[in-house]
Amino acid sequence: MSQQQLAIESEVSTRHISYIENGRSAPSREMVLILASALDLPLRERNALLSSAGFAPVYRERSLSAPEMRPVRQALEMILEHHEPYPATVLTHGWDLVTMNRSFARLFSFFMTPPLEPIVAKNVMHALFHPRGVRSYVTNWEQVAGFLIDRLYRESILEPETSDSRKLLDALCAYPDVPARIREIDLAAAPQVCITVTLEKDGTRLDLFSTLTTLGTPLDVTAQELRIESYFPADQRTAQWLQNSAASAAN
Repeated sequence: MSQQQLAIESEVSTRHISYIENGRSAPSREMVLILASALDLPLRERNALLSSAGFAPVYRERSLSAPEMRPVRQALEMILEHHEPYPATVLTHGWDLVTMNRSFARLFSFFMTPPLEPIVAKNVMHALFHPRGVRSYVTNWEQVAGFLIDRLYRESILEPETSDSRKLLDALCAYPDVPARIREIDLAAAPQVCITVTLEKDGTRLDLFSTLTTLGTPLDVTAQELRIESYFPADQRTAQWLQNSAASAAN
């Protein structure tokens, strides 16, 4: 973003932006918040920007178990419950599992054989990339892995090297045979709407795609960084397996 674009978005002069950038003018607390908003920074980074300018952070980072977070917990539980019999999880910004619905637990236990590495049980990305995770059952693993590495790179590129996202990206890339970029997809041969994850084990094949949902108006760092990953069947065979699995568990 150029100085002129930032000035327009911030509704101040280009000269003022230039003076702040080269240190000739110290921004006020309000100006820091205006710049952070114009740059569409995550709340965690807005706090960091405030600290760099000598001001106290504005946005709190509450535990999900805090009393103030009760409405958020209830909303998450409702979303997970209503997504049955399809899998869904709540994840942190670093892709750690916060909670899951019963369908995801059944799917996870079907494709994962204990004992699990602690990091595999805790983090969905490690569960996919770790050689002893679900990786051996993903038939299109290179395609999925390349897509996710690209996403993680874009998410972490503006964050400091010590951030959870950068650490996660480095850890995943250290696993063997991890593709460095998205593999070329033959759209003519497979005219997909989105990337699906194809899982196969003991004659069972499941094709799933997912959506990511976030809170729309967060004022808390934890609340903003939570994401709900909801899985959907890409074909009727997968939908039937998930429905049958739920029915069997109920009986």
